[in-house]
Amino acid sequence: MNKAELIDAIAADAKITKADAKRALDAFIGATSKALKKGDRVALVGFGSFAVAKRAARAGRNPKTGKEIKIAAKKVVKFKPGSDLSKSVK
Repeated sequence: MNKAELIDAIAADAKITKADAKRALDAFIGATSKALKKGDRVALVGFGSFAVAKRAARAGRNPKTGKEIKIAAKKVVKFKPGSDLSKSVK
């Protein structure tokens, strides 16, 4: 499912216009992004939680040349599914 399909599904389920659904989805994405940038955790009970984790620097290999390269440390977004979501997928 891509963003347009998600907007269509939200609009149909909530019985709102596609424009309203797009604004709501964009607002959710924006608010989640701002919270994660600040280092906060975003938890949606039953669905899951988004959090920022630090990935340490490490050594890797260039697959084309086989030469060893250094991969810098960085922050990554992690998602941990909630129990309701996990049960619904099984």
